[in-house]
Amino acid sequence: MNNLILNTGVQKFISENISTDIMSVLLKKPPFEGVSQKELAGQIEAKKKASEKLPLWFSASNIYYPNKLNIEQTSSEETARYKAQLVEGNTLLDLTGGFGVDSYFFAEKVGSVLHCEINSELSDIAQHNFKVLGQNNIECRPEDGLSFLKNSNQKFDWIYLDPSRRNSKKEKVFLLNDCLPNVPENLSLLFKRTIHILVKTSPLLDLKKGGEELEYVKEIHVVAVNNEVKELLFILEYGYKEKVMVKTVNLKSSQKELFSFALEEESEITMDYYEPTTYLYEPNAAILKSGGFKSLAKAYGLKKLHPHSHLYSSDDLVDFPGRRFQIEQKLAYSKKSIKTLNVSKANITTRNFPISVAELRKKHKIKDGGNTYLFFTKSSKDELLVLQCEKIKD
Repeated sequence: MNNLILNTGVQKFISENISTDIMSVLLKKPPFEGVSQKELAGQIEAKKKASEKLPLWFSASNIYYPNKLNIEQTSSEETARYKAQLVEGNTLLDLTGGFGVDSYFFAEKVGSVLHCEINSELSDIAQHNFKVLGQNNIECRPEDGLSFLKNSNQKFDWIYLDPSRRNSKKEKVFLLNDCLPNVPENLSLLFKRTIHILVKTSPLLDLKKGGEELEYVKEIHVVAVNNEVKELLFILEYGYKEKVMVKTVNLKSSQKELFSFALEEESEITMDYYEPTTYLYEPNAAILKSGGFKSLAKAYGLKKLHPHSHLYSSDDLVDFPGRRFQIEQKLAYSKKSIKTLNVSKANITTRNFPISVAELRKKHKIKDGGNTYLFFTKSSKDELLVLQCEKIKD
């Protein structure tokens, strides 16, 4: 950590060059003694990435940024705030502290946070920024979190882990047994120091697979931001043996879309499938990831179109965690039927359909955009179907 970067002139230069081409910064003669052009470019790149993802950090003065990869890998403020709502008590250990965004928001909910980070420079950066942001109940330790636990008898109300999804060969991985640290392999140690564990995983991880790799899973949270799944969160409680609750959330600027179901009950629900009627419903990305398709139909009293389409219909309009449409036309799919729609511009969605969106646009000469929505899917009788719809505003 180069403290000269925190000098007033350097900080002013970084702020004034947020929109400057990075190559031009790198090629200029160094304007500050003791601060290289590479360091300046790195601070500018990282701060630019923080502008939307971390507005609290971006708007504060004298924030020191790590490399842009650390910024890319850290939680966003929205998801960190959500995680902080899941914990309580007096003490929390952030075993894989990183840049410290999660620790910052945990510290607003618990009495004290211990931030462990094996990269000593990143630990120093996090500690500096916590002081700048006025979060004074976080202690930073520049050491491996697991080593700390092995050498300490300290107990915590919660332990939080965000394992690195790159293995020792720097290859991308997502199974928990392949991540670093290996959470399943170290569960016995973790449960000697706490009753409650919160684990953040890759959004690519299968919920059931994650549950099989872990023990005492109480809740699984599927977190999406503006309909893009960002995180899977597993809450473990020592000795828990009841049903696993899956809680989905889609964080939008104006609201939260929430839906919960019991994981074990999803497979027990029997379901009939129906032709679409007046209204069409498309679940948000968090629900699609969760797999709670039959539970969703049961909870909202909706008719599911097909076992694998994940579209729903009803005669009367209902509130729904996703997009809602009024069906204007229902047609069996063919080149001739598409021509009768007389549509040259539309928003196209495919669900359980053998032709891709790009192929459909090319084949039927339909441009993207406009107020018309076309859903290409399968009916309950396994026939190819086209639904022309108008979107219902929230």
